[in-house]
Amino acid sequence: MMIITGQIIILLSKFNLLQSENKYDLVIANFAMSYGRAMKNIHKANATTITAFTLLAFGNEPKLQIPLFLLFLVIYTVTIAGNMIIIVLVFSDRHLHTPMYFFLGNLSCLETCYTSTILPRMLFSFLMGDRTISVGGCFSQLYWFGSLVVAECYLFAAMSYDRYLAICRPLHYATLMSRRLCFALSAGSWLCGISVMTLVISLMSQLNYCGPNEIDHFFCELTPVINLACSDTTVVTLAGLTVSAIDTIPSFLLTLVSYVCIIATILRIPSSTGRKKAFSTCSSHLIVVSLFYGSLIFVYAMPKREGLRAADKVFSVFYTVLTPLANPLIYSLRNKEVKDALRRVPSQLSWLSPLPSNQLSLSSDACKSVSNPPPLSKAKTCGSHQHRATQRGRGSS
Repeated sequence: MMIITGQIIILLSKFNLLQSENKYDLVIANFAMSYGRAMKNIHKANATTITAFTLLAFGNEPKLQIPLFLLFLVIYTVTIAGNMIIIVLVFSDRHLHTPMYFFLGNLSCLETCYTSTILPRMLFSFLMGDRTISVGGCFSQLYWFGSLVVAECYLFAAMSYDRYLAICRPLHYATLMSRRLCFALSAGSWLCGISVMTLVISLMSQLNYCGPNEIDHFFCELTPVINLACSDTTVVTLAGLTVSAIDTIPSFLLTLVSYVCIIATILRIPSSTGRKKAFSTCSSHLIVVSLFYGSLIFVYAMPKREGLRAADKVFSVFYTVLTPLANPLIYSLRNKEVKDALRRVPSQLSWLSPLPSNQLSLSSDACKSVSNPPPLSKAKTCGSHQHRATQRGRGSS
């Protein structure tokens, strides 16, 4: 009621300003306009703060909920299983204890967490029909999702730098890409993502949300959540743009420059076999990077239009859901070392498998015979004593 009254007063005051030329009427009209604006601000300040958002996701068509649930459940299961297999292989197989696979294991761990911030909540909404998420839960999802996206950008840059050193400077690779540098690049990627999103979320927590509360997306994304705030969002928007530019553009340019140098070096290799071997070491990473940055650029760099909202959701699925799914598939199908490590798994597990029952009985009998040797016969014992006595008699004579 207060906001309606304030709006009416503002409209009447503007009408009086247009119709009247008396300076007293102008003063009264200006005062009334100020009073109307104050009433609107009081209404906003006293408005009930919302406690939950509604994720509109892919619509509310009942017939599509179960098929979408099954589709994303299969994607989530395959993603988690594939990335966990790569993590276990990198950790257990000594042939994969190299910088390239160290970064690949980090990427698989990152994308396992990355997918788990979005898909479980989406699967719950498809199955139960509850599309609401609390404000705290939305901020938590946004925090971890943003941290992992920033960390992935830096990790892709570190992986491209590793491939640059391996192909363009092979003689200095072991010296430059040391174990300490690998750990520093990996830890720095995670820490940059966490620190950046800590700053952004701390600023967003100071905003007031009084409605509307609908987010036209399938997860809590930065821009839609900021747009729902009732208070001034200039500082938060500026901080979000600044950290996005600082974190994504340099890492993207480093990745791009690294691969330009890599391709130029590969083209200078005289033999076709050498070119093929050199390109096979970085082709898998190049495919994953292209898929990630291509969808990311379309979602965030393209101009926002009403008709492109559906396309934005589709391309958001690419870098949030399909890239973590494609990572283990691409690296396992196109990488010879990973396929060889998978073939070595049965032989490694054979050491852990129990022996058959007949072999167990034979081995136990052998152990008993070793630990408890059979006693010597009495005749052999007496003969040995006589032999030693004869030897002593000869020695004395």
